[in-house]
Amino acid sequence: MSLLPYRRNVGAVLFNHTGQVLVARRADLPNAEGPAGGWQLPQGGIDADEDPRLAIFRELEEEIGTANAEILAEHPGWLTYDLPPHLVGVALKGKFRGQTQKWFALRFLGAESEIDLGRDRHPEFDAWRWVALAELPALAVDFKRAIYEVLARDFARFTR
Repeated sequence: MSLLPYRRNVGAVLFNHTGQVLVARRADLPNAEGPAGGWQLPQGGIDADEDPRLAIFRELEEEIGTANAEILAEHPGWLTYDLPPHLVGVALKGKFRGQTQKWFALRFLGAESEIDLGRDRHPEFDAWRWVALAELPALAVDFKRAIYEVLARDFARFTR
């Protein structure tokens, strides 16, 4: 496992006008709730030589059908997680041991009708909802929970 690299990734904590954040349910885990990890924040890989600030808007467009948002803040560091042993060689196309992620807080500027999970030919998500930022850690899979705790703490100022 330690021989595999980390995949570079961006993630979005997308706030609505009331300070809630968008979470989406993975299409490959339609019956998963809470600790089972079916719900997560939009995130995705960074292309070679791609600026993370551009990648986050590309990922939003691909995953939720709209990039109608503005960046509020960028987490100062990269947050990294390891896949659990049973997913190494399976998840992330078997090429990575986990991900190192650059996270952004963004404000959604559009109407909810702009959110279209089916816009991509291979949708990653099949449902979405707004939740309180403090709920994020409880929704995360175990191996991402520590990152969601950091995000809930460090981006709390945007819930007001």
